[in-house]
Amino acid sequence: MRMMLASLALMLLAGTGPALAASVVKTRHVTAELLSEHAALAPGKTAWVALHFKIIPNWHTYWRNPGDSGEPTVIEWSLPKGYEAGRIHWTPPERIRVGPLANYGYSDTATHLVPVKVPDGAEPGSTVTLKAKAYWLVCEQTCIPEEGAFTLSMLVLPGPPQPDPAARDIFAKARAALPKPSPWPAQFTFRDGRFELSVTAKGLRRDAIESVAFFPYTHGVVSYAAPQSIKIETDRLVLSSARSKAALKDGSSVGGVLVFREKLNGGTVTQAFAVTAKPGVIAPTATGTALSVWRAILFALLGGLILNLMPCVLPVLAIKALSFVSHGTAGRRHMGAHGLAYTGGVLACFALIGGLLVAAKSAGAAIGWGFQLQEPVFVLLMAWLMVIIGLNFAGLFDFGGRFAGVGQSLTERAGYAGSFFTGVLAVVVATPCTAPFMGPAIGFGLTQPWYTGLAVVLALGLGLALPFLLLSVSPGLLRFLPKPGPWMVRFKQFLAFPMFATAAWLVWVLSLQAGDTALLAALAGAILIAFALWLFKLGTGRVGRSVAVALAVVSLGGAVALARMADGSVPVPVA
Repeated sequence: MRMMLASLALMLLAGTGPALAASVVKTRHVTAELLSEHAALAPGKTAWVALHFKIIPNWHTYWRNPGDSGEPTVIEWSLPKGYEAGRIHWTPPERIRVGPLANYGYSDTATHLVPVKVPDGAEPGSTVTLKAKAYWLVCEQTCIPEEGAFTLSMLVLPGPPQPDPAARDIFAKARAALPKPSPWPAQFTFRDGRFELSVTAKGLRRDAIESVAFFPYTHGVVSYAAPQSIKIETDRLVLSSARSKAALKDGSSVGGVLVFREKLNGGTVTQAFAVTAKPGVIAPTATGTALSVWRAILFALLGGLILNLMPCVLPVLAIKALSFVSHGTAGRRHMGAHGLAYTGGVLACFALIGGLLVAAKSAGAAIGWGFQLQEPVFVLLMAWLMVIIGLNFAGLFDFGGRFAGVGQSLTERAGYAGSFFTGVLAVVVATPCTAPFMGPAIGFGLTQPWYTGLAVVLALGLGLALPFLLLSVSPGLLRFLPKPGPWMVRFKQFLAFPMFATAAWLVWVLSLQAGDTALLAALAGAILIAFALWLFKLGTGRVGRSVAVALAVVSLGGAVALARMADGSVPVPVA
């Protein structure tokens, strides 16, 4: 009897067309309609419904990631027991410019597909009412929050569900536009203030691709209003855009939609792919032949040479050079030993960095030069170190010979140790910096066997050490430097300002990683450190020195507190 009633209902449905009309909500800007792909529900099957928008001209609604402003559409379901609604399946958005901002959203029409699981025990012949309340933001220059309540009553019938002719085209168009799972591996990195996405896809036809756009699922990836550029090789596509100033959790993958527009068969075809990119080191796109090992080593050597001119490294090396000027009468063997000790400190530190990079690569991580800057506590400590060095150069205090070999009162043995640790200090202060040629060399080295990668990193260190090494083994070069005099004190004080500038940049990086609270902690810590050093200079006895030590401990405690309150760090560009 039950089957007869169900068959009769199916015959009536077939004879009269869609038996169940979707509810419609009309506002000043949007006509919203809840539609079903099929005319009836089937027990144990998944039904597809859609919230379909018709939007008036010049207005738009938003995608799951709205971009610089806006809010995505939200649907809240009220379903019978046993029915389950899935998440919205979003079609690719378009980039909509609003003044200096850019949003991700939809104009003209938008279709939000939602799967609804029908329970196995759904009674054939019964009527089921699906209820939903939707909230959306519709914008032109101004934004209007709107909402609507929808009901959709449908029969439950046995057998395969029949399509609803009235909604067939809407669902077919939306489903065809949905991103397909990407068949290609992808990785991303932040390099020189830019986000780079590399997709390995063999057989790309450069002449057929009109445009490529990437829409990330989350904030903290790209600057939405910035243009995106692409470079296409035979089997690789690299998309580049200015990076976001928001913080992306360290080690996170980046998901998004990659939209291709291609010229095929005389027309334009749009294809979308859902991409998940892992953090990695992306070798630069080739403009000719690929880097060879020796060319990469040469690039690293040149990059290290230029690194000496960076504002965080130059002051340290200049002070060491001044010590040579003031000791120009020292023997050649003595000065050469200092140069070798300095070079040893540089190479030892670079060997440690290279070993860490190789070990991280072997463990499956993907990091590159400046990876330390992904840790907020390290950035904070580096900023404070720059402040301390700057205060030393400015004359607030003087550690004498114990300060990384800068002083002049060491014995010969201590002087060699000082030169060694000056090399270590030069590498430490170089970590926030990069230079031309370094990117291609390091990127290439990290894609090669461990011994090649280590050779590239050591070549970078040799380039950093080379000017000082040449100065030490060729004392005749000192005649090109000015004679010792009062100018050396003024020059040393002047070199404090590049250190302060580097500290300011590092504090800005820290604010991107851990927010305004970390910014306040960094500035307060710098003030406490300066005050502690001033107390040391006063030489106010045991009490004053105890206060200074306590202030230093408070500053270090702030670093630990920062590590706890930072909710994630972001790979940052190096300057």
